[in-house]
This record gives sequence, structure tokens and C-alpha cells, in this order.
Amino acid sequence: MAATSIAILLTWLVAGLFILEAGLHGLLLTALVSLVGLGLWLGTPYHTLRKFVFDGLAAAMPALIIFILIGVVIASFIQSGTVGTLVYFGLQLLRPELFLPGGLLLCSFMSFATGTSWGTVATCGIVLMSVGQSLGFPLPLTAGMVIAGASFGDKMSPVSDTTNLAAMSAGTNLYRHIHAMSLTTGPCYLIALVIFAVLGSAYGAAPADPTAASALLAALDATFTVHWITLIPIALMLILGWRRVPPEAVLIAASCSALMIAWGLQGVTLATLLTSLYAGVSRETASPLLDTLINRGGIGAMAWTLTLAILAIGMGALLSQLNLLRALLEPIAQRIQRPAQLLTASTTAAAASNAALTEPYAAIILNGQVFQDVYDRHDIDRAMLSRTLEEGSTLTAALIPWTTTAIFYSAILGVSSLDYAPFALLNWMNPIIGIAMAWLGLGYLTSNVTTPSTD
Repeated sequence: MAATSIAILLTWLVAGLFILEAGLHGLLLTALVSLVGLGLWLGTPYHTLRKFVFDGLAAAMPALIIFILIGVVIASFIQSGTVGTLVYFGLQLLRPELFLPGGLLLCSFMSFATGTSWGTVATCGIVLMSVGQSLGFPLPLTAGMVIAGASFGDKMSPVSDTTNLAAMSAGTNLYRHIHAMSLTTGPCYLIALVIFAVLGSAYGAAPADPTAASALLAALDATFTVHWITLIPIALMLILGWRRVPPEAVLIAASCSALMIAWGLQGVTLATLLTSLYAGVSRETASPLLDTLINRGGIGAMAWTLTLAILAIGMGALLSQLNLLRALLEPIAQRIQRPAQLLTASTTAAAASNAALTEPYAAIILNGQVFQDVYDRHDIDRAMLSRTLEEGSTLTAALIPWTTTAIFYSAILGVSSLDYAPFALLNWMNPIIGIAMAWLGLGYLTSNVTTPSTD
């Protein structure tokens, strides 16, 4: 019965996305209602089902609040010129011999600062594609570099929605989740950086067409006061995060410092700042590219992710509390003898869910609900679960041609996902290396799990 119910549920979601081409919100809402109906048919009182959903939402409330604050951070960082300064200084690195590694670092910094890979690809990515073409770099290679850098920040940034969502779905602390990811992402990133540096040196040093970069630099100069002071919010966020300050306090402190810089240095009025906290930034500059970069953020911009998370959390809570997932996981759990097997299973399941649902958000939440109890049963730190959720879903979303992420990247960069996938090094290396390290007994957190032997 559990297998049939979940098969019907997943078939409905997949058919709705591919055949009906319906929105994921509506599909999740109907799935949630159908699970309530199933619970009633199984004899569970309505008030108990209602409690299941609300208890799941209550447990996730800290992360849902963070979703709201992420929109505030993005808007305040743009108004203060923090994002603009990062782009301005980053563009200075675009010499031929440094183009690929410099572009990787620029996209990484941008996505880490804003927490969005889509925004990074749609702004810095466009500039890097045009400059790379003028330098003679193949478009798929440049696109892969852009996506690898953008995915790094989307995965590792404390203001990224997927980073917070994975920590919430696994039931672990945000910074412990980031620490767990750094054990595998750090080595993968260094390998990717070296490979891009080698590839970059292999191409000729033909002079670049500076038009796109120069136009953006001029627009940044005319719109913002580019100064090191604007980097204070980033430094404050990193320092407070390193000191293990609660994430909501970090986001509020960073936003407040950015708003003060925006008012004192950039000359933005108080009314404009307060309005942008919800509505996002709205400016018209001399550069359409810069307009795309800065006209974003705000609480309203997080509504899509926030509402999707609420629906998916409710659905996951019912799947868990009605014991449907437990009935399917029990045979798998009985066969798992080593932590490496469990990490491999959760990574693979996250990737498969990503391919089936075409959205990393639903895949993260669903697999977080599925594997929580199994990780607890084997005394494995839940931060290891959240790490596999991101490696299997956030990173692979760019590699699966029919996901919304891959479709967006292909449309913006003008390169097919099948063409850029081999060069999106971090996206495919990280899941593979993460699984390999698990089987070698490497990359485990030491506080809640004993590192397994490799014999």
C-alpha cells in the first residue's frame, strides 16, 4: 500500500510537470490534499493529520524565517554597493591568462554574497561569456566555468535558500551543514581551480574585446561609490558565522550594516531603503546588464521558495507521520551495514529525485524527510545527510537537461546543458568525490559519528 501510494504520488508530480506542464506549487498542493484524504481513509482523525502538518511547519520555522531574511540581505547588499564592488574588483582579474580561474572566483564570490546561482549566471555569466568569446575560449568551456562558480556559492553560502533548506530538511544546524560540505567541496573546488588554470593557459592570449566589461564598469562607477567600506557587510557575515552566531542574527547584523552604508555612502534615502526590503531594488541605469544585476532582492522575491517549502514540508510531514516512507525504507535500512552505503544511497536518491521532480527544492525536502530516521538509527551526524542532499540535488540540477535550472542556464548562456556539462567540473566531481571519500572513510565529522574503517 505504501509503495502504491508513493508511486501514484510521484507519477502525478512527474506527469504534471512533463505532460500537463503545470506549476510545482499546484501539484504539491494537490498532493498534500490527497495525502490528507489517504490519512482519513486509513482511519487517522483529521485533527491528528492537521497536527502532523503544523508540527512539521513549526519545526521548520527557523529556516522559514531565514528565507525571509535572505531577501532582505540581497536587497541591502545591492543598495550598499557591496555586490557592485565585488563585480567591479572582480572584473579587474579578467586578463587572458587569469580568465578561467579568475572568472571562477568572481562567480563564486558573487553567488556566495547573494546566495543565488541564477542571479550570478544572469549577470556575471553574460559578461564572462562575451569576454571569453573575444579571448578565443570555447563557449561550453566558459559556460561550465560560470556554472561551477555560481553553483559553489549557491551550495555554500549561508544566505542561499538551498543551503538553508538542506540544513532544515535534515534537521541540522546551518553552520554544521556548511562545515560538513566544506570537507568534500573544498578539495573539489581546488581541483577545479587548478584544472581551469591549466585550460586557461592552453589558449592564446589574443586581446579581449573590452566593450562589455568596460560598459559595466562605467555603469558601476556612475551608479555606486565603489569603496572597500562596502565589503564590511561581507566581512561581518563571515566573522559572525565563524563565531557560530545564530544565522538569523548574522543576517540581520549584515543587513543593518549594509543599510547604514547605503544611506551614508551611497546616498540612498531612508524611504527607498525601507521599500526595497520587501519590493527589492528598482533602479534604471545606463547599462541594461547592470539593471539585471541590481534589480532584485527583497522579501517578496523569496515568496516562490518560501511557499514551495511550506507545501513540501507539509507533504513530507504527512509521508513521514503516516509511516509510508518508513515502510519503504525498512528493507533498505536493514541492508545498509556501513555509513558509506547510507551516504551513497542518500546522494543517489537526491539526484534521482532531482531528475524526477525537475526541482532541487522538492528533492531536498523529500529526501531529508526520508533519510532522517535512517541516519539516526546508524548514529551518523545529520549534517552528513544535509551534505549529500546538496551534492545530489543542488549540484546535479545544472546537469540534467530537463530541470528548470538547466533550462534557465542554457537559455541565458546560449549553450546546451549537454555541451557545458563536462566543463561544469564542480557539479559532477563533488557528488562522485563525496561518495568516494565516504567509502575511503574520509570526510566524516568527528563529533557524532565514528569514522569507519576501510577494511
